[in-house]
Amino acid sequence: MIPPKESIEKAILEVSDKVKERISQFKNLKEKGITTFDFKPFLNIQPYQADVFSEACFCILTANFKASSGIKIQAEVGIEGFKSYPLEKLYQIISSHGHRFAVQRAERIVLLRDLEDFLIDIAKEKDGKKVRENLVKNVKGYGYKEASHFLRNVGFDDVAIIDRHISRFLFESGLVSPRKTITKKVYLECEEALEKICQDLNLTQSELDLYIFYIKTKKVLK
Repeated sequence: MIPPKESIEKAILEVSDKVKERISQFKNLKEKGITTFDFKPFLNIQPYQADVFSEACFCILTANFKASSGIKIQAEVGIEGFKSYPLEKLYQIISSHGHRFAVQRAERIVLLRDLEDFLIDIAKEKDGKKVRENLVKNVKGYGYKEASHFLRNVGFDDVAIIDRHISRFLFESGLVSPRKTITKKVYLECEEALEKICQDLNLTQSELDLYIFYIKTKKVLK
């Protein structure tokens, strides 16, 4: 196995331009409230626009689901669809992409509509770790991973997304002892291990996540 630092350095050489492009798209959400995502050549999907609220919905969709399929749903529903489609229509679209929890995810997106202003205000904050607690407390369907995912995607650089790809990378690299369940304590332990890598390689958490995801999947998504 390639040591973790060397594998990340290799990924930087291969896709740094795509990672910078994705980070720029995230920053647009924070600064302008809207962005255009372009996932080529990693996904055969046309560029599409997203706002802060649709990104929050995307992070509900991708819990225990493939990011690539979540992206396709987000593109199909669109900015206005997440805000206005009736529950049944949301369910039909989500279900058509093979989501096992289509009803639940559609219900949570409808509930999220009451928090649109809250989410927009959150995106304007600066301390990701602080506002993450508010997200976990207030958004149904958000644990630490989903809250961190949303924050990274709206331009925060200081939180880690401990999904199955990232945790496996840490466990396999011996940077964190393997666990079956990612509790809050384990999550923060993983985040701290990633922070050390960030400092060593002069990367942000958001950049590092994209590089590790690429190492595991050969894609730069979100």
